[in-house]
Amino acid sequence: MQLREKFLNSQFVRSYKRMWPFVKPIWFRALISLLICLPVGSLDAVIALSLKPYTDIVVVGKNMESPWYIPLLIVTFTSIQGFLNYMANYLNVWVGGKITVNLKDRLYKKLLMFPPTFFDKSTSGEIMFRFSTDADLACSGLLVNLKVFVTRLFSSISLACVLFYNSWELALIAVAVLGVAIAPLSKVKKMIESVVVNTNVSLTALNTTYNEAFAGNRTITSYNLHDRLADKFREILNMAFSLSIKMTQRTAWISPFMHFIVSVGIGLAIALGSWLIVKGHITSGNFVSFITALILLYTPIKNLGGNAVAVQASFLAIERVFALLDQDLPIKDKENAVELKNVEKSIEFKHVSFEYIPNTPVLTDINIKVQAGETLALVGNSGGGKTTFVNLIPRFYDIQGGEILIDGQNIRDLTLHSLRDKIAVVFQDNFLFAGTIKENVLLGSANASDEEIRQALEMAYLTDFVDSLELGINTEIGERGILLSGGQKQRVAIARAFLKNAPIVILDEATSALDNQSEEIVQKAIDNLMQHKTVFVIAHRLSTIQNADRIAVINEGQLVELGTHRELIKINGGQYKHLYDMQFRNQEVIAGSFGSK
Repeated sequence: MQLREKFLNSQFVRSYKRMWPFVKPIWFRALISLLICLPVGSLDAVIALSLKPYTDIVVVGKNMESPWYIPLLIVTFTSIQGFLNYMANYLNVWVGGKITVNLKDRLYKKLLMFPPTFFDKSTSGEIMFRFSTDADLACSGLLVNLKVFVTRLFSSISLACVLFYNSWELALIAVAVLGVAIAPLSKVKKMIESVVVNTNVSLTALNTTYNEAFAGNRTITSYNLHDRLADKFREILNMAFSLSIKMTQRTAWISPFMHFIVSVGIGLAIALGSWLIVKGHITSGNFVSFITALILLYTPIKNLGGNAVAVQASFLAIERVFALLDQDLPIKDKENAVELKNVEKSIEFKHVSFEYIPNTPVLTDINIKVQAGETLALVGNSGGGKTTFVNLIPRFYDIQGGEILIDGQNIRDLTLHSLRDKIAVVFQDNFLFAGTIKENVLLGSANASDEEIRQALEMAYLTDFVDSLELGINTEIGERGILLSGGQKQRVAIARAFLKNAPIVILDEATSALDNQSEEIVQKAIDNLMQHKTVFVIAHRLSTIQNADRIAVINEGQLVELGTHRELIKINGGQYKHLYDMQFRNQEVIAGSFGSK
């Protein structure tokens, strides 16, 4: 009973239980691929068993009449075994590929559901490794090793039967030696676990370095960082090399150890077998059949050390994969969450407090109510909490204190999909996907008509630019929109927001990175986007938000001033007035310096 429970709780069984939901849709093919392994393994015994009569009759008895069929039988069964092995390999690859596809699909869906906090703490290399490489290792390693396991299991059983058929005394020695040979395999996981973890860390660092070389190529070139980054990459490579050597030191001895023990077993079998032949307890045919079966049994065992390491690496990958799939999402729909139909009344922050790092407040006791259709501008010193403020509305992050209400409903009581569906965001650096202008604009509304797309382009002041292109709206823009200028990328993002037609618009310093000419055009597009919407705008240039219904000054995580531009500019010693005077004084100085030249 204890043995049964130990088996059911073993890592082998637990891993296959976790993988079962992905195997279930294709269970029939998976079963056939395993069932084929039974005869593939069992047919190993045919050669060994057939050598007994052949040796006794032909080699010893010098008689060719009876066993003429044995060579033909060996060739026939070997051919059948080869064909079945091909079928097993084909089905194994098909099943493994299907499971990998389904597993990666689940992992990618999970990845898309993680909030920004997850990505804040992860590197691109880590994401690639944990969500892609681990899935490949888990599936391919698991299926390949399961095939090897089943094949060798039934090969071992059939060959063991041949051993006991020929001589139970020799068989007992063979089984005892076999037990000693495979004993170290139970310790493989403990030997490699820490090395595998550190190896994965170094591999993720390599992936991140490659991604940084791609995404940061202009910075690397402009700052002449080639040698510095090459040195950093070499250090990571050397770390990976050291870990591979450590893995070899910990595991490479297993195969030589098995070779030695197996050779001892064969030597003992030959010595005892010779004595049994001389004493007449077994025939020469028994002995030849036994030795053949023993060698067939021992040969794969000698290389089992490498397979055991691969199996454990696969099991560890499965554990990491399901740790991700089982990870609870910190931001998700609560039970009985309701849909947000529209924004008709207000958006209110009541005693809102937030912190990224425990005991390090970013926003403290924020209280503000924005009426539907109102434009609220957010200003203040850099790092004061403005971007955090707007990121809390679509629940990119969850607050630690207070509540955020839309039309009197706590946003935590709303479904995430319906909440975010009512919000359009234009960032300072908008992400564009590889593809065409049209594909990126359609992200705002996948079912938009050509007329709606054209109208969005016009409102975003993109029509002239698009019409000047040979392929028009079907022009490829490259990864991250690299083929577009900053202003063009902003206007594509604004056109995308137009198509979404959400009642809430968030503008996070959407023009701060642009030159004056581009800013003027983009600002016109933004003015169009803001019409009849509830707008939260973070502005670097105060001149762009003077017409906002109200302006909130946020410094050091606190709401320090609130009012219209005219009201705030009249507050002597006020922070908004200070920011305004400082900004326009700087502009006058710059203008004067150019004028003097």
